[in-house]
Amino acid sequence: MTIVVTTPTGRVGSRVAELLIQAGERPRLLARDAERVDPALRRFSEIVEVDLGEAEDVAAACAGADTLYWVDPPTTDDDPIAGYDRMGASAAHAVENSSVSRVVFQSSVGAEARGGFGEIDGLGATEERLNATGADVTHLRCGYFFSNLLMDLDSLRAGHLFTTLPLGQALPFVDPRDIGDVAAALLLSRSWSGRRTQGVHGPKDLSFTDVATTLTQTLGQQITAVQVSDDDVAQQLGGLGMTAAQVDGIVGMMRGTREDFIAEDPRDIRTTTPTTLAAWSFSTLRPAFLG
Repeated sequence: MTIVVTTPTGRVGSRVAELLIQAGERPRLLARDAERVDPALRRFSEIVEVDLGEAEDVAAACAGADTLYWVDPPTTDDDPIAGYDRMGASAAHAVENSSVSRVVFQSSVGAEARGGFGEIDGLGATEERLNATGADVTHLRCGYFFSNLLMDLDSLRAGHLFTTLPLGQALPFVDPRDIGDVAAALLLSRSWSGRRTQGVHGPKDLSFTDVATTLTQTLGQQITAVQVSDDDVAQQLGGLGMTAAQVDGIVGMMRGTREDFIAEDPRDIRTTTPTTLAAWSFSTLRPAFLG
């Protein structure tokens, strides 16, 4: 079989490609810039340079393949939800106009709500587009990426971890590498069919107070979780030049989580992945934190 992998330069996509190669596959990697793909992956892969937003080009790049790992890449659209939906439309067009019959889509916890989750609403729209193709599709409902903490280095160095969530509210946190492991297993498996979802929730749900406690231990500095308002975050993001829709897309992701939301995929052996926040923080966050 030929397996197509999108975003092979990302944390998840590169892991998926690596595991497929180790399993004996020669994946076809779709990248905007082939030079950005790890040379170790390029040696054992087929590389196609393509803009994932160009539907006809993506369909052509999928010719002869039967399996697709799709990630909606971030866009520069003024409305990020519309941008993600546009990418989802490109994926659906590729499936409908190529030989692809199986798709694993990197979605998110909250996409099942189909509204009220900011940028994640765009992933929900992609789920619907892919379901409508008639292909066999698994939507990976991923938790909050550990790697999001890498965007908070300045505040962490100042001893603060900011969130708009209540400090005691727990949510699934996950290592992107573990998402890649689950995705690769599904891409290689022939035992599933139909339209289905699978949570990828990390080893346990964590509150931001829990996260701050763990980071205090692994970073060697006192970290305190601080709840801020949506307006505080919106004002900061607006000051960076983001449009109102872009700001709301980011703020809305946590806003949806606050509304007594219960994930559709329960925590069980299928949705629980092994890497702890402490292990990831020590190996990945700590070196970046120390500079």
